[in-house]
Amino acid sequence: MKKPVDAAGVAVRRAALDVLGRIEEEGAYANLATNAVLGRSDLADRDRHFVTELVFGTTRMRRACEHLVTRHRTGGMSPRVAAALRLGAYQLAFGGVAPHAAVGTTVGAAPKPARGLVNAVLRRVADDVAAGIEWPDLATELSYPDWIVTALTERLGADAATAALRTMNRAATTHVRDDGYVQDAASQRVVASVGAGPGELVLDACAAPGGKATGLAATGASVVAADPSPARVRLVVGNRDRLGLDLSVVVADATASPYRSGAFDRVLVDAPCSGLGVLRRRPDARWRIDADAPARLAELQVHLLREAARVVAPGGSLVYSVCTLT
Repeated sequence: MKKPVDAAGVAVRRAALDVLGRIEEEGAYANLATNAVLGRSDLADRDRHFVTELVFGTTRMRRACEHLVTRHRTGGMSPRVAAALRLGAYQLAFGGVAPHAAVGTTVGAAPKPARGLVNAVLRRVADDVAAGIEWPDLATELSYPDWIVTALTERLGADAATAALRTMNRAATTHVRDDGYVQDAASQRVVASVGAGPGELVLDACAAPGGKATGLAATGASVVAADPSPARVRLVVGNRDRLGLDLSVVVADATASPYRSGAFDRVLVDAPCSGLGVLRRRPDARWRIDADAPARLAELQVHLLREAARVVAPGGSLVYSVCTLT
């Protein structure tokens, strides 16, 4: 007699697979695609959290999951089917989901013509996991591009790099400010380090999406939040309005600032960077950055700092922050 289908479990995997499909087929960002899918979902809160865990985990551990499934599949397949296989492999190897539940619900969520294939491959992956996985190298085991492992090993040493890479594979802790804005503790420390206060004029030169700018505005300082992208400026405006803050938001390129020399008491340059220090929060970032990014972005940061130094007043302060390990 066939076991009854776990309809709720299938619905969770179907939502996760919808997000993974958007990431794969449209280049969508994991967090934005997850929010979009869950925004129209009637899943219970617990299931919504599980969808996020499945999407972020499968995306983060993509290389390792690919290694687990490729030995058991042959020929081409659609991106959606490949995503279903990775989703199942993640649950089996890293998600702590019982094999029968991981396989059954993922097969139920997979495209119907491919369910036989997904079932066969995931059952073999479950056997591999039970027997113990032999990884070909550290980059595959921890699911990073080779260049990231190499770069961090050269900079931090093998032991410290491995520890950092393992840590960045764990789900991030959520921190919520007193005003309800979700912002990690390190970002809040950057805001505090600016030392802004009432009566001061402060520039956040690279402000989007607005977390630090709204934090600065909450101190009572007069804050200008600038970003060169109109689309990203709209994110700042949305956060400002939601929090009910007095914050000036402008479209401006911080490498060629429109402001006069010495205009600001304090300037924050939260510079664009490779983001290697926040991979816990950005599961797809490791697959979006390339090996040339640190050097390329370092050159941009020099231009940003030169302009920031120009617009800060004599005796004022300039705070430079990045979220990377390179």
